[in-house]
Order: sequence, then structure tokens, then C-alpha cells
Amino acid sequence: MSQQELLIRVVRVLEGCSIEYMVTGSVASSLQGEPRSTHDLDLVVELRQSAVSALVDAFPSPEFYFSKEAVHEAVACGSMVNLLATQEGDKVDFWMLTDTPFDRSRFARRLTEEVFGIALRVSTPEDTILAKLSWAERSGGSEKHFLDAVRVYEVQRAKLDESYLDTWAEKLDVVPLLTRLRSEAEPD
Repeated sequence: MSQQELLIRVVRVLEGCSIEYMVTGSVASSLQGEPRSTHDLDLVVELRQSAVSALVDAFPSPEFYFSKEAVHEAVACGSMVNLLATQEGDKVDFWMLTDTPFDRSRFARRLTEEVFGIALRVSTPEDTILAKLSWAERSGGSEKHFLDAVRVYEVQRAKLDESYLDTWAEKLDVVPLLTRLRSEAEPD
């Protein structure tokens, strides 16, 4: 199963289980900026304990490794859990939606985009940029995340809400990275 097929399957399962989601990470930055390969799919999910069994059962062993106990724990702790496609080695990172203001804001602002023949719920370009800058900051200056943010900024610049970027960059403590991004982005 290709990554594209895995993403489609995951989205169909989430929708079938009435689990709200948002595609983020490298998939979102590839759709909104410059495509690049990745070995994981990142999705923020609003998952309740009552939906865990249905979600896990939709990805049976041996084709997948998905620990029901780990999913229950991730929901309880508001953390992340992995789904592994055992044949290909691809991974889906399910990030639990938290009550942090940024998580709530970006989840409320997500867009529906037609991708791979299906409607996907995807983070906005502004939120993709901010999340990538935040990851770059938290990982000690990851150039990969920073460059993803730059490419999204370059491609989406004409449509971006710059005041939203400024406001959240301040709140997320990534103003220096946003300033650097703007100075390094290719001109229109």
C-alpha cells in the first residue's frame, strides 16, 4: 500500500468512525509548499475513548501494528500514538487534539481540500507555517521544518493572513524564526 493509499484509508476510517481530524506536518507542507518525501503521516485527531476500539479494529494485524492500550493512553494523556503499516514501514502519527489555544485555533480553521480524489481536512497554510516554526524551535533549530515553512510561505504568500502569523508567532515564541523566514523567502 502506497502512502497515498494509506492516507486515503486512514481518512475514510476516521470519517466512518465520526472522528474529526486535520492533516498536518510534511503532508500539509508538501500540499501547500514544496513536495518532499516523508515516512510518516501526521494527523491531529479529536478522539474520544469510546471510539478507540472501532479505530484500532479498522487496522488489523498483521497488516498493521496499532496498540489499543497505547491509543487509550494517548487519549487519556493528550499525547501521540503511532499506527504502523508493517509491510511498507510507513507510519501514521495520531496527535490528540489538546485544549491549548493554538491547537484549538488551528483545528477550528482547517480547510477542506480535494487531494488524491478525496476531500481532506488540512491545516491552513498559516497554521502549517506556525506549526513548522514551532517544531523547528522545539527541535533545536531543525532546518527541515524551517525550510518546509519557508516553502509554504513562498507559495502561499499572496493569500496569507500576515497579522494572524504575527499574532501567533508572538504567542508561540517563534518571532525570530518568522522574521528569518520572511528575510530568506524568495521574493514574489
